[in-house]
Amino acid sequence: MTFNLADLFEAAVDAFGEREYLVANGQRRSYAEMEERANQLAHHLQASGIGPGDHVGIYAYNSVEWIETLWAVFKIRAIWININYRYVADELRYLFSNSDLKALVVAREFTGNVAGLRDALPICEHLIVIEDGSGADQALPDAIEFETAMASGSPERDFGPRSDDDLYILYTGGTTGMPKGVVWRHRDVLYALGGGVDAMTNTRIVEPEEFVEKGKAMALTHFPIAPLMHGATQWNIIGQSFVGSKVILIDKFDPEKVWNLVEGEAANSMMITGDAMGKPLVEWLAQHPREFPNLFAVVSSAALFSSPVKDQFFEMLPNIMITDAIGSSESGNNGLAVITKDTTAMKSGPTVKSLGDTVVFDEDLNLVVPGSGVIGKIARGGNIPVGYYNDPVKTAEVFIEVDGKRYVMPGDFATLEADGTITLLGRGSVVINSGGEKIFPEEVESAVRSHPKVLDAIVVGAPDERWGQTVAAIVAPREGESINLEEIQERCREKVAGYKLPRLLFVVDVIERSPSGKPDYRWAAEIVAAG
Repeated sequence: MTFNLADLFEAAVDAFGEREYLVANGQRRSYAEMEERANQLAHHLQASGIGPGDHVGIYAYNSVEWIETLWAVFKIRAIWININYRYVADELRYLFSNSDLKALVVAREFTGNVAGLRDALPICEHLIVIEDGSGADQALPDAIEFETAMASGSPERDFGPRSDDDLYILYTGGTTGMPKGVVWRHRDVLYALGGGVDAMTNTRIVEPEEFVEKGKAMALTHFPIAPLMHGATQWNIIGQSFVGSKVILIDKFDPEKVWNLVEGEAANSMMITGDAMGKPLVEWLAQHPREFPNLFAVVSSAALFSSPVKDQFFEMLPNIMITDAIGSSESGNNGLAVITKDTTAMKSGPTVKSLGDTVVFDEDLNLVVPGSGVIGKIARGGNIPVGYYNDPVKTAEVFIEVDGKRYVMPGDFATLEADGTITLLGRGSVVINSGGEKIFPEEVESAVRSHPKVLDAIVVGAPDERWGQTVAAIVAPREGESINLEEIQERCREKVAGYKLPRLLFVVDVIERSPSGKPDYRWAAEIVAAG
C-alpha cells in the first residue's frame, strides 16, 4: 500500500464500508456506496479515453457528484481540476486554456459558460453534465448526463497499481492575479494538507495503514462549509475520508441552513473561512439561540477570523474549542493556534505554532531570530509542491533554494516570536506602503470590523501625493446604520497605531469576496480608483 490518495480511500472503504460517509443536499452515501459509484464513473472515464495524467475539470456547486468525480479521477491516476464557479469569462478562459482539460464534469447551470468558451478547450474530448435542478437550458448538446455515464461503468475495483508520486493540482485564485495551478505529488500534499502530520502534536504518520487504525478509535462528523473549489474544504473531506469520518456538505452558504445541519446531523466540528462566514453565522445564532451538544470545535482557515467574532462565538457556544490555521495552497498548513476565551485578542494577525518545516526568512533569506521583531516571509521546506502548472516564471519566483534546500515562499509576511510561534501579518501583494511604513490590510480590517455599526470591510491602499499610499476602508454597514470616517477612525485608534488609520472611507451595500471568503482586493481597488 502506498500514500496514494485513492489507495488510502480504498483502505478506508474496506475498513468502514457501512459507515455513513457523505451528506450533501439531501443525498447520502456510505463508504461502500461511494466506492461503488466512484468505480462506475472511473470505468466510464477510462472507456472515454481518460487515463493517467489526463486532466478532468469539475465545475459545480458542492454536491455528491463532486466527490464521486474526485475519487473516480484519482482511481484511474488522472488529475482533477477545481473550477471556481464564480469566475467570469476572462478568468474561466485563462483557467481552461492553462489547465489542458481533456474532460469536464459540469453542472447544468454552468453549461452556457462552457459553451461560450469551447475554443479555450481545444483538447477537451468528453463532457459530462450534472443535473442540478437549476432548469437552465442544456447548452452542450454533445455532453452525456452524469447518471447515464455512471450507469455505463462497472462497479468493480479492478484498477492497476498506483504511485504516491501521482499528481494532484489545486487551482488557486488568491487575492490578486489570474488562477494558478499548484502541482503536488500525492505523498507531499498528504503531509502538507491531508492529515499526514497531526496538527495538534506535529507528529507524522509513518505507514499508510496508520490512518485506518486512527479511524477505528472513533467516528466523528465534520462540516466544512466553504465551496469545494477551495483547498481547505477539499482537504477537510479528503483527509477525513482516510479515517472513516462522516462529512456534511452544503451547496450555498446560508446561516440558518448551516445551523440546522449542525443540529440535525450532530456535527462535531465545523470549518469556516474567517469573518466572512463566522460573523453571519454567530449573529444569526444570537437571534435564534440553540444548544449543540455534539459540537466541540470551530475551525477557521484561509481568511481573517477577528477577535470580536471569536468572542461572540464563545459567548453563544461557551464549550467549544476554536482553532485558527494559517497556510496557503502552495505550502499547506503552516501553523495552528488553539483559541480560548482569554486568548482571542490578536497582536496583528493570528499567532500560531508552526507545523512541518515552516520557517521565517528575512529579506536576505536568513532565518529570522526569534523575538527580534524583524518582519520576514513565511516559507516551508520538506513536503512541498512541484511548482505551478504551465507557469515556469511564477514557479521560479515562489519556489526557492536556500543552502541547498528547496522552499516555497508564497509571500505571506510574518514575525517570529520569542517562543518560536509565528504571527501572520498579511500577503505582500496587498501590503500598503505609506511613507515607508508597511501596513497590512488584515490588521486594519479587523479593527474596522470591530465597530458595532460595521457588517463587513476591506482595506486597500489609495494613491497619496505625500505618502505614496494611504489607507482606504471600504465598509458595508449593518442594515439601517450609517457611518462616517471619524467614527471608524475613533474605533481604530483603540486597536492600531495612528499611521494605520483609514484616511478614506467608501460605503457600499455588500463587500465582494471569493467563494472561500477571501477579500476581493481587485474589486476594492476599483472602488477606490473610481473615487
